[in-house]
Amino acid sequence: MPWPLYLALKQLFPSGRISLFTIIATTGIMLGVTIMLMVTSIMGGFGYQIGRMIVDTQGDIQVTASTPIDGKKAAQIEKVLASTPEVIASAPYAAGKVMIEYHKHADIPNIQGFSVEQMKKVLPLEKYIIAGSLEDLDDDSVILSSILARSIGADVGSMISVYSPLMMERITQNEILYPREVRVAGIFQIGHQQLDSSTVLCSLRLMQDLYGLNHQVHGYNVRLKAGTDVDVVAAKLEQTLPLGVRASTWRETNAEFQSIVTFEANMIFFLMTFIILVAAFSITSSLLMSVIRKTREIGLLGAMGGRAKDVALCFCAQGLFLGTAGTVLGLALGFTMLHFRDNIVHFIARMSVGEETFVKFYQFSSLPEHTVAKNVVTIIVFSIVASTLAGLIPAWRAARLKPVEALRNE
Repeated sequence: MPWPLYLALKQLFPSGRISLFTIIATTGIMLGVTIMLMVTSIMGGFGYQIGRMIVDTQGDIQVTASTPIDGKKAAQIEKVLASTPEVIASAPYAAGKVMIEYHKHADIPNIQGFSVEQMKKVLPLEKYIIAGSLEDLDDDSVILSSILARSIGADVGSMISVYSPLMMERITQNEILYPREVRVAGIFQIGHQQLDSSTVLCSLRLMQDLYGLNHQVHGYNVRLKAGTDVDVVAAKLEQTLPLGVRASTWRETNAEFQSIVTFEANMIFFLMTFIILVAAFSITSSLLMSVIRKTREIGLLGAMGGRAKDVALCFCAQGLFLGTAGTVLGLALGFTMLHFRDNIVHFIARMSVGEETFVKFYQFSSLPEHTVAKNVVTIIVFSIVASTLAGLIPAWRAARLKPVEALRNE
């Protein structure tokens, strides 16, 4: 073993024991890596879970046009989708905004109409129904999102009034169109605040009547085979679909929301890096103190023929070892904490507000987790590099010491 590495290990483990400096420095790096791993994985879990919710309500791809799609163009679109091997199923839909009113409580949610039988092959909406049934949805009923239903006080079986933009259009033509009275056939809850507070589902026929579309639709929800590259298939469809029709992935459709989630994850990751930087500065401080205490020993190494770069390597090696050990321990602790994350959350909930209250207000009982290999690699590289660089200043200080002056030091 080269003597600089041997000397580095001797300083970290004097007399074969772990020094207090080694324990503190390794613990600092370990805690930093643990927190970074947990935060990025949990934030990634929320983003991944929300992405799956969006796919479950919109499909992998949405095929839309700038104007409502008539029968001829719809036939062309369906032919293209049917001939695309990556497409499992597709279903037409019509969407827009309406005003709903129940016992003088009103709201203006988004509304989407679809054929239940066709949509079942594309979107697993039935798993989100918490009251009523998707099978009960017909041309005279709707399904409300949970927060929306609660805000207007409606429940399964309630009769609500639906006001559409077509009513305003008819008024300009001196015609009166009365609001549509429909029954609440069910209530669904996806677990996403925005979707649960402003969404109404109805039959395609009812939506076409509300908007005066006749037999036209606004687009198609498309489900792809598992593992398919959504962006590649969307680009492929763009080349074969009729003019004026485009295929948008779920990421493009929700680009603004996705950018916010990504920004939050990046900002939290950036803030968490300061934990490792603080640990790195503590390593730098301790190694600098070691250089000052061992000035005469460093001078003796130089007098015995030790080169400046070898002396510097001794201190850099200590930073590298501490960073590697702290990173390995941090990853082990981080993955362990992620494995028992739900137990930890439930324990904290029981000790504070209670599990039922926690689930009611935070809308989740299981903490999501999604670990991306790229993030893990970034954490490993950053922590080891930061720790190694922490030994660079003490190494530079030690390398600059001249043997004669160092030996004279008291």
